[in-house]
Amino acid sequence: MNRKYLIPAAICLLLVFGLVYYYLFTSFSVKDKIEYVYVDQDDNIDSICSKLAPLASRHSMFGFNTVVRHSSFSENIHTGRYAISPDESTYTVFRNLKNGIQTPLNLTVPSVRTLDRLSKEIGSKLMMDSASLMKALSDPAVCEKYGYDTTTIACMFIPNTYDMYWNIGVEKFLDRMKSESDRFWNQDRKNKAKNMGLTPNQVITLASIVDEETANNGEKPMIAGMYYNRLKFGGNDLSHGMLLQADPTVKFALKQFGLRRIYNYHLQVDNPYNTYRYAGLPPGPIRIPSVAGIDAVLNYAHHDYLYMCAKEDFSGTHNFARTLQEHLRNASRYAAALNQRGIH
Repeated sequence: MNRKYLIPAAICLLLVFGLVYYYLFTSFSVKDKIEYVYVDQDDNIDSICSKLAPLASRHSMFGFNTVVRHSSFSENIHTGRYAISPDESTYTVFRNLKNGIQTPLNLTVPSVRTLDRLSKEIGSKLMMDSASLMKALSDPAVCEKYGYDTTTIACMFIPNTYDMYWNIGVEKFLDRMKSESDRFWNQDRKNKAKNMGLTPNQVITLASIVDEETANNGEKPMIAGMYYNRLKFGGNDLSHGMLLQADPTVKFALKQFGLRRIYNYHLQVDNPYNTYRYAGLPPGPIRIPSVAGIDAVLNYAHHDYLYMCAKEDFSGTHNFARTLQEHLRNASRYAAALNQRGIH
């Protein structure tokens, strides 16, 4: 080739490489921190570009649109949660989106009272529809698949934080929760439950009551020990004369979680969750208990208390009693404090 053409050709080549680098390999985002783009089932290439545009410089968006036009991306869109970091190039953003290379999120399973609330909380953080999750949790066949029924399926959810993809489906989500539950119930916890004569589901059910009684983790083993003493005295046989008599179970039976005082007429509700009428533990947990609550049951305080009543100073802790007479004195002081504050 004539030398006089080499220099112009080299210049053109460098210009082409420069433009390619400028449009595709410089930073895509104009933000100074990681931003996230969520691609759901309703998105198409236009809506994805609309979501990206506020994060991108003009030239990086031009480069992105250019490679999109010359690829099959628009026909193969992957749902997911995608991180757009300040140091990522336009081509890296394109590649991640095109290949479905998404970023997991930290999902915290909440300690809530009902499966309906659980479904809403999970649905608000993942792509899945909360109604679809609730439908699965209400399906006896689905519950049976995981070794539960519709009253005990809440036992499968351990309220920890898990790395999870935003677009996980209901079935894979439940599979994950089952594997995490199995991992949580290690041999040590299983042995402790067995030594108490309880199944893991019964431990969780008792823990749910303990959690409803107090938010004070330090007191939970004491409360767990008291209820465990009642179980030992009464078991599942009314003839033994010792019922669990846990106020939170009455609130759950009535679905009136805001009750400040439990009156005698509340105790008459004919519901298997009412432990003033039905012996032993309720059919299932009355909330998804905390890990602290579960471990408080497994490591319950050994004592001979059979009664407890909230302290009249409203500290959130309790007075414990061995005899009914002592308990009635504690209850009288607490009732007087409620009356003084006008709490009905």
